[in-house]
This record gives sequence, structure tokens and C-alpha cells, in this order.
Amino acid sequence: MKDFYICDCIRHENKVITSSFVVVAKQIKPKKTGEPYLALTLGDRSGQIEAKMWDNVDDVLDAFEQDDFLKVKGLINKYKQRFQLTIHKLRKLGETEIDFSDYLPKTTKDIDELWQALTNFVATLQNPHLKALVQSFIDDPKIAAAYRNAPAAKTLHHAYIGGLLDHVVSLFRSCDLACKNYPRINRDLLLTGAFLHDIGKIHELTYNRSFTYTDKGQLLGHMTIELEMLQAKLAQLPGFPEELKVLIEHLIISHHGQYEFGSPKLPMFPEALMLHYLDDLDSKMEAMRAHFEREATLDSPWTSYNASLGRPLLNTEKFLAPKKAAPEDSAVAGEAEPDSDDSLNATPILPGIEPVR
Repeated sequence: MKDFYICDCIRHENKVITSSFVVVAKQIKPKKTGEPYLALTLGDRSGQIEAKMWDNVDDVLDAFEQDDFLKVKGLINKYKQRFQLTIHKLRKLGETEIDFSDYLPKTTKDIDELWQALTNFVATLQNPHLKALVQSFIDDPKIAAAYRNAPAAKTLHHAYIGGLLDHVVSLFRSCDLACKNYPRINRDLLLTGAFLHDIGKIHELTYNRSFTYTDKGQLLGHMTIELEMLQAKLAQLPGFPEELKVLIEHLIISHHGQYEFGSPKLPMFPEALMLHYLDDLDSKMEAMRAHFEREATLDSPWTSYNASLGRPLLNTEKFLAPKKAAPEDSAVAGEAEPDSDDSLNATPILPGIEPVR
């Protein structure tokens, strides 16, 4: 386990740290002099941080790529109220040095409790055909294991281990409440759609080193994968009503709600429309929560621009909190002289540097 995580920045401002990170993004940019520098986004399970590599860049340009893991030594400071890392030294980690649990974010909720909540909802289904269908997925050990661990998206919402399960349990709760207010909604059909609408993510996304798309996910997308998975399970359920099959297929292919969001069809019956809006709501609320968490150390109640939502966000908790006297701006300390670090020198050191669903 690492000694320093990105969430610890607030306790290490203007200090030199040594830690390991995954390379989320790597860009080569020109200085004013025309010489190159590296602009990196580094990540671990607690978040991401921008890093700059200013000196001796030619020595490290080809030493690592995106999704590689680095041991880094550098200065934590703030620039425009955001923590950043100015790197002094780095080296690429070997496979035997990597503990993947340090780098992939994971739900803070108990996976077993979430799974129990999901199965409790499934137990309340009254339609025997729909209940048997959903149960066939739950009883499949490979699908169940993947469903418990998969993220719900690459970056936009619930982008962490257990994110799919977290998202679907939250969506089940919203569906259950909405059905009480709209009694004409077929609750069993709606919950079945909620269970299946993102199940293809278990094959669309891979999450061994970082969250990215599989070849199949890139070529087909999760909705096409879901239709394949549905057909495979229905083949094991003789006598499944054709009408229910068509409705489930429509729930899957219409849940993005709009053509421009990648939806092949618009929602055409009440349960499909409700699934789209509740799914969209849960996705956006999680995107807001995660954005507030990433910028929790900022004094302003206003966040930076959120690309997925297309706007900056107002954190009402900060906005309504008693106002504190603003501290005087302190000058950012210059880069500290690198300390010796035997762990960083374990291998040759490279000279250092700078619709939502």
C-alpha cells in the first residue's frame, strides 16, 4: 500500500513527496522558449492530479506511456487554487512493484450490502417471466462477479470499482419511489430494465490497469452487447412471452433517451421514458457529487467547468456555510532541493520534470 495518496495533498502542500501513480494522460507541450515539457495527469484510487515535467524532458519522452505506472518524487504546491505536482525524479515501475488496488478507485460502500439490496429488490418482482430472467443473470457466477466489480462508466459517472452495482441499486430505489407516485407504471418491467440497461458494461469496459474500453466495447457498445446477453439468457427460458422480450429490448436501446446521446430509438412507452429520466438523474447527481469531492479543498462554492454537465457547479453546502475570513495569499514556495531516496533509485532514475452514461 502506498504511503501517499492524491487525497493527502492538503497535508503536504509545499512539501516534497515520493509516491507511485498511474499515468492517466501524457502530453508534450512547448515552453515559451520552444523547448518541450511534459504535461501529465497522474492518478491513484483517491483521485487525479496535474503534473509538470520541465527539465531534461528529452531523457524521459520515450521512457513511459499512458497507463504505465511511475515512481515519482516532486513538490506538491498550488496553482490557481489547485494542487499540482512538479516532478524532480521519476522511473517506470516494474510489474512486480505494482499493487493495482492502489490505483483504481473503488466504491466506499460495502459491496456485499449493495448486492444484498439488489437481490432483495429482485425478490419483490411479481411477474414470473421477468423474475426468472433477472435471476438467470444473478445466478450466473461470471456475470455476478463482474456485475459486483465493474464501473458504470469510463469517466463520467460511477467511474470506480463497484460503480455499476452502486448505480443500479440507487436506480432501483428511485424506480421504486417513482412507481408509488405513478401507479400505472409496470414496476416489474421498469426494474428489469434498470437491472439490464448497463449490464453490457461488464464486457464494454476493462479495469485492470485503468478504466478503458475493450475491443468489443469500442466496436459494439454496451447496448448491442446487452442485446446479445439477453438473447443468450432467453434461449434458456422457453415460453418467455414475445411481447415482454420486445419491451425489454426497447428499454435497453432507448435508455439514453435522445439520438444525439447514442440512443437508437426514443423511449416510446411510460416505463422506457421513466427509465431514461431516472437513469439520467442518477448519473448527473453522481457526476455532481464526484466533482464536489474532487474540489473539496477549494474555498469557493463554485467549481470549475464540468465538461459532462456543460457548466460550472455551485456547492450549496459551501455556499450556505458561515463565511470565514479569507486568508492572505501566500507565495508559492520554490521547488525544494530533492532529497536522496533509495526506493526511487531501485532502478535507473530518469532526470526529473513538470449524455451521461
